[in-house]
Amino acid sequence: MENDDKLLVEEVKKAVEVMKNGGIILYPTDTVWGIGCDATNAQAVSKIYKLKQREDSKSMLCLVDSMARVAMYVEQVPEMAYDLTEISEKPITVIYPAAKGVAPNIIADDGSLGIRISREKFSKYLCGALGKPVVSTSANISGEPTAATFSEISDAIKSGVDYIVNYRRSDNEKKQPSSIIKLEKNGTFVILRK
Repeated sequence: MENDDKLLVEEVKKAVEVMKNGGIILYPTDTVWGIGCDATNAQAVSKIYKLKQREDSKSMLCLVDSMARVAMYVEQVPEMAYDLTEISEKPITVIYPAAKGVAPNIIADDGSLGIRISREKFSKYLCGALGKPVVSTSANISGEPTAATFSEISDAIKSGVDYIVNYRRSDNEKKQPSSIIKLEKNGTFVILRK
């Protein structure tokens, strides 16, 4: 096993242990660095809102490792969601109309939930190892600029999490936030961010 893969496995194991115990982590994703936790743990989700100084009426998205996992946390996966996920070249967050099985404080007032299937090595493996969705919200205080790289993350965020993943910290490639598409129950959709 290469050193990079060995580190990945070790860091996923540590991060999963923290999340299983209700902790919050700082971790690399397919877009920007994120603050995360077990998306089914309402107390852990509350910790993230508090750290970000964000109202809990503003929902957060979560990452999963596969479309099969998406189907476990929404009432119905429209056929369009499979197509969007398959053809999208950049990370895409799909907001589904009826969430289930996750912490109530991660669900929007209208019952919807944003879910992204991660294709990035670390976060995909992390989601698979936890076996549940992982909250993914930008690593910044609400209202402040999004940190594009690990070095741009504020000390307030770094000191406020229970674990900082030691993987891809020196990666200075500026990643963009995902596209966001909201699917409605009637089959229509709205592009919220390209």
